[in-house]
Amino acid sequence: MALSSSSCKHRMVVFAFLAMALAYRTAVVALLYDDIQISWGQDTFFYMDGDIDTLALGLDHTSGSGFSSKDAYLYARFDMDIKLVSNDSAGTVATFYLTPDDVPWEYHDEVDMEFLGNVTGEPYTLHTNVYVNGVGSREQQFHLWFDPAEDFHTYSIEWNPKYIIFLVDGTPIRAYKNDRARGVPFPTWQRMRVQGSLWNADEWATQGGRVKTDWTQAPFYAYYRNFRVTPCVPSPGVAWCGDEPAQSTWFDQRLDAVALHKVQEENMVYDYCTDEKRFKDKGLPMECNKA
Repeated sequence: MALSSSSCKHRMVVFAFLAMALAYRTAVVALLYDDIQISWGQDTFFYMDGDIDTLALGLDHTSGSGFSSKDAYLYARFDMDIKLVSNDSAGTVATFYLTPDDVPWEYHDEVDMEFLGNVTGEPYTLHTNVYVNGVGSREQQFHLWFDPAEDFHTYSIEWNPKYIIFLVDGTPIRAYKNDRARGVPFPTWQRMRVQGSLWNADEWATQGGRVKTDWTQAPFYAYYRNFRVTPCVPSPGVAWCGDEPAQSTWFDQRLDAVALHKVQEENMVYDYCTDEKRFKDKGLPMECNKA
């Protein structure tokens, strides 16, 4: 029996909708190994957790492991869902950070998020740092307000010409401001890759190195998935983010100052800008002295 024209049109609409839905799914669901590559280590593998492509980084007494993004970027937001080492993670360090390729150390920039393990029942410490022209020593540390080994949480670094913002589940915990007009160093020109790793640092990572890695618990694993890169967008009429005028307030909209202050009040456990004993000879770094 021939189909009526209205029935044909209805089926065509349904088929078109299904085709668009399939195309959209194909476009947005990218496999993790399309964007990152294992760069070192042996006990490391990709696997499917349900329908989510996931990378397991391994650490045993012989080696840790790491990955690198296939592309390098200048100004963007980087998000990764991470589930950290469970149970006794003392001595272990999992990382998520930005770093350039083959740049001499005296010009080296880097933006670090490092998760310092601890004995069972003690909180993880999130250690952050910013290196510019080979100089770091800009540490801020936080105790997370949840157990990061129980489930995946989203950790983010947003890098634009005005700020480097560190976020946990979308909440800002730290903002490093571009204040180059006062001579404060800020990374502005090196394209950087996203890196992640799991390694042993029991000489310093847990309670200043007093608690060592318990190798009877090995191998240790940290899990990474849902890597997203969102390019930086300038204000209307500006060609690209690097051309944003210095007086522009466009990127201030990216920072929730109230949420940032709350986390720093409640969860920060170390701030280099308050460590006067450490800098007693040279004085606090310039960025610590608010204009």
